[in-house]
Amino acid sequence: MSLMPDPTFYPSPGMAMQAPPERLAYVSLLNVGSNGQRDAMGVIDLDPSSSEYGRLVGQVDFPRGDNELHHFGWNACSACLCPQSAHPHMERRYLIVPGIGSSRIHILDTKPNPKQPKIVKVIEPEEFIRKTGYTSPHTIHCGPDGVYGSALGSASGDGPGGIFLMDANTFELKGQWEQDRGPQQLAYDFWWHLGHDTMVTSEWGTPNMVKNGLNPELLLGGKYGHKMHIFDLDKRRHVQELELGAEQQMVLELRPAHDPKKTYGFVGVVISLKDLSSSIWMWYRENAGKNGKWAARKVIEIPAEPAEPEKLPPLLQGFKAVPPLVSDINLSLDDRFLYVSCWGTGEFIQYDVSDPANPKKTGSIHVGGIVRRAAHPSKPKQSLNGGPQMVELSRDGKRVYFTNSLYSPWDEQFYPDGVKSWMVKIDAHPNGGINLDKQFFVEFDGLRAHQVRLEGGDASSDSYCYSDGK
Repeated sequence: MSLMPDPTFYPSPGMAMQAPPERLAYVSLLNVGSNGQRDAMGVIDLDPSSSEYGRLVGQVDFPRGDNELHHFGWNACSACLCPQSAHPHMERRYLIVPGIGSSRIHILDTKPNPKQPKIVKVIEPEEFIRKTGYTSPHTIHCGPDGVYGSALGSASGDGPGGIFLMDANTFELKGQWEQDRGPQQLAYDFWWHLGHDTMVTSEWGTPNMVKNGLNPELLLGGKYGHKMHIFDLDKRRHVQELELGAEQQMVLELRPAHDPKKTYGFVGVVISLKDLSSSIWMWYRENAGKNGKWAARKVIEIPAEPAEPEKLPPLLQGFKAVPPLVSDINLSLDDRFLYVSCWGTGEFIQYDVSDPANPKKTGSIHVGGIVRRAAHPSKPKQSLNGGPQMVELSRDGKRVYFTNSLYSPWDEQFYPDGVKSWMVKIDAHPNGGINLDKQFFVEFDGLRAHQVRLEGGDASSDSYCYSDGK
């Protein structure tokens, strides 16, 4: 046990922004089909001074290829410094990797050689279901008192989905987190305002609603998630439901303000049944928190783009348009810039959210897209499919990375020719504006890249209990 806190832990987001630049990225790689390959965790060199910059420099293959690896996270992070449940002796070392396809969780040790992580434990689906009552674990976050995870559904594959807990030292499952879930049935992402004892959760669909692809009947019936839920973090009880409207389908990625004094955040909505637009909503505490109630309002709307039907997949031909399909968002540690992935149109957008209720668009690039198929500048004649998807941001806010695969059954519907997977890097300018790094373009042969985590932490891996006092 170390007598000093892990040097990658920081009390406040401002202090974390002074951290050394990341040197490696961990990227989940998904096997698709029966090609004999297995799922894997890839390691990418991010050091511009390295001769292997922008290359796959390590890979650990998983025992099987049916996991549909999703949003993995660290066993420990800066939340371990929170005074209400301090664990400063913990070490950011293990990656907790959930699979929504198999309900299996793999634990990877990134030491002693960070380029060659090793699988040290596998939680099989039978154990996961028995101990949590859930199936399809989706997202992992490290909290002050342990590892938290979300799961999409119950053992039957229907609802409810919810939150489970894991011991950060032994990786033993503790069970369901909720004491009283109230009306909450659908699940997806979750985050918190640690300084205000509040957890926020979002909604996608149950495993049975998503595993065979997007169901048009469920979509047009408004059956996918369209709500957010507020929980008392300490009492583990549901306190409020935020209804965005049944036309707002699939309320996914949550990004709360990093400053623990602030009580707002952003959530992405994939598609509107009204006009195929995507949107970003801000949740916030009403009346400066005096009445204890929360609310949500739309602050960004991204319209669909007209398109010739013959250029569209069958699912979209009748609409004669490409929906943006916002699938991921990320927020810089200074709470200034919000990044938005439009997986359908291939656009990646930067917004200045210094005034969170009035975002300003400050940058945009295109890579891939259902119709546009925009090339990367390193290979200008190579059309790309897939689009900006899982996005990760360096702690200093200067570098942005994203991949292009969403979820295998849905990849096939929107990109029927088969997603050819890649990862790119964007340079972000201090006062706004973004551009693609022409030297960084990683292609993955036969595997699809999804979640990205940066060595030492990133903009969505940690939460903080101390403000920078601004």
